[in-house]
Order: sequence, then C-alpha cells, then structure tokens
Amino acid sequence: MTSLSVAQSLSQRLAGIAEVECVIADMNGIPRGKVINAQAYAQGRRVQMAHGVLVQCLTGEYPDPRYYGYDDSDFILRTVPGQLHVTPWTASPRALALCEALEVDGAPSRLSSRSMLQRVVERYQARGWSPKVATEIEFYVFEHNPDVLQPFRPPLGLDGRREVGNQAFALGSVTGLQPFFAELKAGMAAVGIPCEAVMHEMGLSQYEVNFIHDDPLLIADQTFLFKYLLHEIALKHGLIAVCMAKPLSRMPGSSMHIHQSVVDQAGQNIFTDATSQEATPLFRHYIGGLQAGLGDLILLMAPNINSYQRYCHTYASPNNLCWSQDNRRTGLRVPFSEPDARRVENRVPGADANPYLALAATLGAGLYGIERQLQPDLPAQGEFEVPDDLRLSCTLHRAIRRLQVSEVARAMFTEEFIEGYLACKRLELDSFMDEISPWERRYLGSQV
Repeated sequence: MTSLSVAQSLSQRLAGIAEVECVIADMNGIPRGKVINAQAYAQGRRVQMAHGVLVQCLTGEYPDPRYYGYDDSDFILRTVPGQLHVTPWTASPRALALCEALEVDGAPSRLSSRSMLQRVVERYQARGWSPKVATEIEFYVFEHNPDVLQPFRPPLGLDGRREVGNQAFALGSVTGLQPFFAELKAGMAAVGIPCEAVMHEMGLSQYEVNFIHDDPLLIADQTFLFKYLLHEIALKHGLIAVCMAKPLSRMPGSSMHIHQSVVDQAGQNIFTDATSQEATPLFRHYIGGLQAGLGDLILLMAPNINSYQRYCHTYASPNNLCWSQDNRRTGLRVPFSEPDARRVENRVPGADANPYLALAATLGAGLYGIERQLQPDLPAQGEFEVPDDLRLSCTLHRAIRRLQVSEVARAMFTEEFIEGYLACKRLELDSFMDEISPWERRYLGSQV
C-alpha cells in the first residue's frame, strides 16, 4: 500500500476524530505522550519526545543524563501495528495510538521498557521458540480520596451501602458497581483486549481481571492499556482505581501474576515431552533460572517503596522463590493443567509493576536458566521453610543494590536502561526518605 493510500485509509478511519493520543510507557509504566491533530497523524506526521521522558520519576524529577548516557536528544514515537483505537470513554471522540520508542536511526530505544521486553523475546525467537504469557492483574476500587492523609474507603454500591469484610468471588459485590464494570468491559473491547474473567478478589473492594495467553509484547501492551483505561473510566464514574501493591493495611496486596510457557515452531510446548507427556529437562532448567535470577530482578517486579509492604505482610502474597505443584504459598507455582498446557505462574510481581519489565524479568530469568542448564530445588509441599537464598528482599534499598550488581540484568538488558532505571529508583527513594509520615508524628511526636 502506498503512503498516499495509507493516509487516505487512516483519514477514513479517523473521520469525526479531532485528536490522537500518542501514548508510550515510561520506565515506571506511566502513560506519557503527546496529543496531536488527527489529520496530521493520518498524513504521517513524525512525533518526537526527549529521552528524559522515558526515565521520568513518579515524583516528576529526572535523573542526571550522565547516568544513562544520553543528552536531551529526541526519540521517535511509532504506532505499534494494530494499536490505533477509538476511545469510547472520552467526552468527545478521540483516538489512542499505543507507540513504541525508536532512536532517530530507527533502532529500538535503549531506554524503552517495551524495547527491553522485545530484546528478551528475540532471544527466544533465535532458538525457534515463542513464549506465551497471560497476566492476571488485581486492583482496588475506592471512592474519591482528596485527602491523602486519610485511608482509602470502598465506594457506595447501587444499594447505597459500602462493602464490609472480605467478599472473595462474591458476584453481588461486582454487580454493585455494575455501571462501572459494564463500561470497563466495553472499553477493553474497544481497544482489542479479550477478557477471560473478572472477579471479586479477597480484599475490601478488590477485583481481578484475567487476560488470555498470547504473545508477550501483545499481552504487555494490553495490560498497559488496561491500566490506563481502568483509571480513566473509574474517574468518569466518580471512583478511583488503585493499582498500588498494598493500598490498605490488614488487607491483601494486589498482584500481577504471570503465567508463562514456551512453544516451538510446530506449536509444541517445550515444557512437555510429546511422547511421555512428562515434564522436560527444559522445564526444570526454566524453573531453575527463575529461582536463580528473579531475586536479582525483583526491582523490575516490585518497583516502589510500597511494593515491599506486600512482601512483608504476606497475606496471599508469597515473598519467596520456592516452587511447587499448585501451592499458592510459593512464589513460583505450577498450576494443575493438561500436559500440553504445562506452565509456570510467577506470583511475585505486584500490580504496580510496569508490565513490560515484569514480563521481561520473568522470561529473561527463565531463558537464563535454560542457557546455563540450571536445576531448581525440590518442589515445596504443605508448610515449608524458605531457604535464605530463595527469600525475597523486603526493602527497596536491597532491591536497588541487587539490580546494580546483577549478572542476569546485564545479560538481558542494555547498560543505558539499567543505569537509567537505577537512577530513577534512587531519586524516588530519596524523595520518600525526605518525607515524615503520619506514623512518625503519631508515635514519636510527643513521646521521645
């Protein structure tokens, strides 16, 4: 198709649309981008932003460019094929273009989280393999909370009452927010996200959405877009959707479980022997890699100071890298399944993680184990003791130190990305340490 015909096709698709949001994930998985005129977009206008946008901290600060090897030069935003959508939740017709970051020479950006996942996937493809993944993301729905010193509260349902207690898998609680969930599902359909299930989780006004197994880049794109539209639609309904790892004390944290398997060019699951239907050595090597590598990469799955509250208070949140056959106390679970669906569920990532990085970490660690033929320990059964080397870090400080010296990270990701990510996390940690919490004022203000 010629460039003229492409522009004509886009113009027809964008008829009645005034603007296009060109959106990309920064290192934290926060949507960043530009809003441009729809006709300019259809005519192929090049969209650029400064590299610093990709390493912007949650606080709005930027690390010094010397940490990640860039000056304030631009990168290019290119729409991911198949990821231009009309957004039905906006007040006026608008389109959303999910983008990838390219250097000016056309190469994938060395600072982009999506590019880091792409690098890992390409290492599988070089072996003739294709990873398949699915995410399960948990979140809380609360009423508006303008005073950040006050705890979150569940919203009023259609019956005029607030939810009380834990209502795991309660259907009535979901229909209590029926208008919100109806628009959420419509929004998912509009941006091409198949939804396998929506359910009430264990926490107070906590829910989970399950995605269908597919290509890692596609699932990461869908998970990123889901979090974006989740927040937008919640606000439209007078609610806030919270993907913090631990928004409420004495309540379960919110995870982003990742189911993963690998198929060869014939579509055969490499974790299962086609003749015996038993697990293959590659399956054991993969689990060995997860056990050996994910401790180093925990900062990619638990990126924030709040992430470690989920591990320190382990209500349904494993803080270990033990593995098991269908035991949810372990960080790595092999669910009961038919042999051709044999897979590993990584239960370590929080809902606050950047989906591109969480997927890159788990797939990268698994491949690391295959490449080095690593062996896992014995599967955990019942109540078990966690060996020290399989216990996860419970502080952001320790997670930063582990990533800094990680052999696995340097093998999988670019040097610029690792240094930029570390610089970003150090700035955020410094900001947190600068703040005096209500707990400190409550217990130390008049007693010491």
